[in-house]
Amino acid sequence: MSKRRKSQRTAAETTPRRDKVRDVFVPRPFDGLVDESEWIALRELVPAASAPLRLAPALVEEFGDRAATLATVLPMAAPAITKPDGRVLIGLQRHQQSGDVSRDLADALLSALRAEPGGQVSVAPLPGPGPRLQDILVDGPLDITMHDGFDFWLDPGAADDPTVQASLERANAAIYPTVRLTAAKAAYWCQVPEKAHVRWVLPDDEDAALDALARLGAAGTLTLGEQTKFAGMFRAHGRLVPVWDLPEDTPAAEWEEPVAQFAKRYAEALTVTDPLDAAGRRARQGLLGRQLTLR
Repeated sequence: MSKRRKSQRTAAETTPRRDKVRDVFVPRPFDGLVDESEWIALRELVPAASAPLRLAPALVEEFGDRAATLATVLPMAAPAITKPDGRVLIGLQRHQQSGDVSRDLADALLSALRAEPGGQVSVAPLPGPGPRLQDILVDGPLDITMHDGFDFWLDPGAADDPTVQASLERANAAIYPTVRLTAAKAAYWCQVPEKAHVRWVLPDDEDAALDALARLGAAGTLTLGEQTKFAGMFRAHGRLVPVWDLPEDTPAAEWEEPVAQFAKRYAEALTVTDPLDAAGRRARQGLLGRQLTLR
């Protein structure tokens, strides 16, 4: 054996092997959080919103009582940023992610806490096993603030920079009007070109939710009233999200009462435990055939 090959073999034998990080798919990453449906809505439906997070006592002891904020999206869809004053922000909507969104977000938050204030935050695309959101946060209802733009990203005076201002204007131009409805948790009105929608992340088990929607469909009570249409539904993180098409010129506030009435009908349909009749089964199959693509 040549000296070169012997040297290469020796180096290979002495270099510690790196365990391959395997991705694991978690269908309900926010399971166990009080506001599971709102976490899903902020990740999948809402363009610009934020909510404060409370660190678990062990993290406060290690890093201090740092201010942490959940944001729908951060500049360049970054997973996390840290401010010079020690504040950290994590982004729900990001470019790189694994099959466990909760683990991704927890890793991003921990990486930001460990980074120098105001410095770059490095987050691995596949974080591997470790704590999840449910392990590092004090759980509770999200105190959501809706934003018309992404100005909440910026520190005071930052928008005076022409480059920053131009970037902010481009980001804001991509926002479609979105209103959080009070009639039902995780229900949002939005307006896109030439139409408007209500989209509602249902908090219930998929099968139970689907049966309840099927009963309403068979009864002809699946819409939100005249000039509305049940457009279909999509799945998001283990929950169903029905979508209604609405007249584009009717403001969001006008849909509070129709959504409240639908939520009441839906809750009543959920309590029915008898097997679906023939009409209900046909309605169920129709719903499955009207699944939408999220993006």
